[in-house]
Amino acid sequence: MTNERDPEASPQGADDERTAAPGDSAPAVEPQDAHPVPAADHWDPWAPPRPAEHTQPVDLSHTQEIDSAAAASAHGGPEGSSPDAAPTSSPDAAPTQPVWAHEPTGWPAQPAAPGPEPTGYEPTAHAQQPGDGPGAAYGAGAAAGAASGVAAATDHGTPAHAQGAPSAGLPGSGWDPITAPSADAGYAGSAAPWAGAHPVPATAPQQKGPGWGALVAVAAAAALVAAVLGGMFGGWLGATDRVDFGRLDRTPSSIPTAGTGSTARPEGSIPNIAAKALPSVVTIKVRGADGAGTGSGFVLDRDGHIITNNHVVASAANNGTIKIELSNGSEISATIVGRDASYDLAVLKTQRTGLEPLTMGASKDVVVGDQVIAVGAPLGLESTVTSGIVSALNRPVSPGGDGDQQSYINAIQTDAAINPGNSGGPLLNMRGEVIGVNSAIARIPGSTDTQSGNIGVGFSIPSDQVVKTAEQLIKTGSAQHPVIGVVLDRQYTGDGVRILPKGTADSGDPVDPSGPAGKAGVKAGDIIVEFDGRKVTSADDLVVAIRAKSVGDRVSMTVRRGSETIEVTLTLAGKSGS
Repeated sequence: MTNERDPEASPQGADDERTAAPGDSAPAVEPQDAHPVPAADHWDPWAPPRPAEHTQPVDLSHTQEIDSAAAASAHGGPEGSSPDAAPTSSPDAAPTQPVWAHEPTGWPAQPAAPGPEPTGYEPTAHAQQPGDGPGAAYGAGAAAGAASGVAAATDHGTPAHAQGAPSAGLPGSGWDPITAPSADAGYAGSAAPWAGAHPVPATAPQQKGPGWGALVAVAAAAALVAAVLGGMFGGWLGATDRVDFGRLDRTPSSIPTAGTGSTARPEGSIPNIAAKALPSVVTIKVRGADGAGTGSGFVLDRDGHIITNNHVVASAANNGTIKIELSNGSEISATIVGRDASYDLAVLKTQRTGLEPLTMGASKDVVVGDQVIAVGAPLGLESTVTSGIVSALNRPVSPGGDGDQQSYINAIQTDAAINPGNSGGPLLNMRGEVIGVNSAIARIPGSTDTQSGNIGVGFSIPSDQVVKTAEQLIKTGSAQHPVIGVVLDRQYTGDGVRILPKGTADSGDPVDPSGPAGKAGVKAGDIIVEFDGRKVTSADDLVVAIRAKSVGDRVSMTVRRGSETIEVTLTLAGKSGS
């Protein structure tokens, strides 16, 4: 409630002190030395107290604790009366002394300092006026309690409740300073400054956050991680064709396309074998008295030896030139180390060392149906690869000779494409090992074209024979091949192979008495039916079967003499070839 009064209208002087009527619930103190109140201010019951400007005497008879009866009287009536009922004011009652009642807000206790009354406080407004509600009664009671509390503090220097008197405002008393309708004199006795003058203590220690440097570092790391993950995710999308950004502006095509492939192939596959073998296969270019030609060959060892067919280099044996073209296109010169017309093999020597040789396999382990690969330079087309299978074994082949010597090959037959120019090249198994040297091709009977191409029937010299002959040629320049010491009758057309019945000026003795057959008891005119358990039907079959053996081998032979069949055993002898 606001009452704009002139500050000069307030009564002053020490003689104005009055005693409360015997029926009053609390002593009333007449205001002394009231301080001027600004006209524009309003009374605020929660405002901090102002220091009193004057010290005034206090009646010690009124410094007592407010009991329950007094507390009830402070609410405007006797105990048990309704708090809404307004108290009857006596006309002789004097206005109470304006004393600031300490609000129960937990302010720290400190001595009250002199100063003016709180702004807006009206000294005469303590008695409840007609029409006032419970708030007015509460104000009056608070003022009364405050007066007694201040008096006790002034005379004794200690709040009343601190001296041992029970106080309704202390813990355990049951009085709630917030919800109670009356003030506690014990709190009024302890003057304290306004709570706003002190900062509210922190309930938890403050923690310092990361600095700008740490924030920048974290942001940079996060950006880097996001960029890496984004790149990886985008690459994965592109690699797996989840998203094709290049086709966003195109009409989708229904034509299926293959993804990016790899040139790597499984171990043992034809591409894998060819890739490993090609660097060791060479093209041989020959120029001699009979003209120029090309053939194939391969690296035999790291000493610079090259293996090929005899008929490839025969024309350059006398004052000819031989060039070796490697798989990388470079050319080197070569010379003939040795050659053998009977086996159709030759060994060349280059000055290049360190070339990668091919591995020689065992032809005795080859079976019909094995997959094979032929590598060479057919028709001068270097580094050509064809494939097929082994069509047959032990084919007696006489592909021609050198001069008066005929070649005899116990050949491996294959349907891998072999054409002119493939001669001397390797025939590989599926482990990449050499099992033969390509040497001849068949042609259609009656054909006069000596340069006919592949018809699916090609022949290779078995690798077992190649190794033996090549070693002999490298060591001695010539090769030895086994013989039995007889002259064969090529005019005989009957079953088996007949030994010439009698000699001629050109043939000499049909059976060499010091040879293997003569020592075993074989005679001229005998017919050889089997050799080493293999049936023979022609002279070439017998020669090929003998050439497939090695010098010193012991073999069995079945001969027919008239109506008698004879089994003999002989040891093969050697003869040098050119």
